[in-house]
Amino acid sequence: MLDPKRLRNETDAVVANLARRGFDFPADEFNKLESRRKTLQQETEQLRQQRNDSAKAIGMAKSRGEDIAPLLAAQQSDKAAMEHSEQELDALTSALEALQLGIPNELDDSVPAGKSEDDNVELRRWGQIREFDFDVQDHVELGEGLQQLDFATASKISGSRFAVMRGGLASLQRALIQFMIDTHTRSHGYTEVYVPYLVQSDALQGTGQLPKFADDLFAINDERGFYLIPTAEVPVTNMVRQQVQEGDALPMRFVAHTPCFRSEAGSYGQDTRGMIRQHQFEKVELVQIVAPSDSDAALDALTGHAEAILQALELPYRVVALCAGDVGFSARKTFDLEVWLPGQERYREISSCSNCGDFQARRMGARWRASRDQKPEPLHTLNGSGVAAGRALIAVMENYQNADGSITVPTVLQPYLGGLTTLTA
Repeated sequence: MLDPKRLRNETDAVVANLARRGFDFPADEFNKLESRRKTLQQETEQLRQQRNDSAKAIGMAKSRGEDIAPLLAAQQSDKAAMEHSEQELDALTSALEALQLGIPNELDDSVPAGKSEDDNVELRRWGQIREFDFDVQDHVELGEGLQQLDFATASKISGSRFAVMRGGLASLQRALIQFMIDTHTRSHGYTEVYVPYLVQSDALQGTGQLPKFADDLFAINDERGFYLIPTAEVPVTNMVRQQVQEGDALPMRFVAHTPCFRSEAGSYGQDTRGMIRQHQFEKVELVQIVAPSDSDAALDALTGHAEAILQALELPYRVVALCAGDVGFSARKTFDLEVWLPGQERYREISSCSNCGDFQARRMGARWRASRDQKPEPLHTLNGSGVAAGRALIAVMENYQNADGSITVPTVLQPYLGGLTTLTA
């Protein structure tokens, strides 16, 4: 959620910033609602003061033995007017909040211009793309050839966009996850957390998935209102919801491994082959909670932590700065890591590292203060995959494949697999 004061006092600047995204901020509607809210606020406060004055007058009249019937009648009239004004103010405040919840974050000035992913700016590349002397297979052909990746059985159990893994391939994914967690906790200073996979709507609203992206979520159809998490970002970031952090508590760095569940409502016909885009997938998520002055540096650091995983796995990748039209709803600035997939002969996103500024903090009521004598203010939140385990598995399978269909296990993962060096059928 954007700063209400900035929305009221610098509306034109907000409109111009959001226009970079292609978002048409409803300035006329906002100004109309805000003007009426301000008037109602003043009227309500006046009526409350009248009520207080009336109560004092009744008390004084009683002490003098005067007839208080006219005063009581006036008090009842004032009370009814005040209650009506309060109800109208509450309805108007709710309308303003609903409007604001649909407004995306403002962009950082450094975000490049552009309308879509085609306009993203490549910043750097790492690693050498392998040249194969045999016909390259994609991860589907490799997994099925090993008899360790089974989409047909998954379809019988759950439908499309699910997979069953067996044997060494299932173990390889588990090894990837454990390696990522170990690296981030031992080398990058993150605290591992275990969090719920079911959350309530307030948590999703806090991080920006609701109300805008309701169709992308899996809602549990019961009276408790649970949703399956689309990413660990939701429960982990909400750990500081409705709290005030003291200055020495920041920065916070959390890492969590969870399954993620997404309906992929807007992706029909896209990436239907294999495990690129599934309803259920594994991810190791990085979340940082920092003071506002530190968030730009924290984004660079978080991106570097995700890069370290790909470098240790010796997977070629590139880093791109997302353009204005491609930055996500809650982010003010995002760097994507895209890993090379030989089976597709292209780079594909494997991590999206974002600085959300105070946007999520305002929605969650998450604040901090440098010292106890200072007024609390919204803190800053950042998140990024460190990295998506399913796509990392695909990248390892395709980049480490051999002519006979076997897959060499990356050196850093071999200790997690009891020294196993090759996956074979």
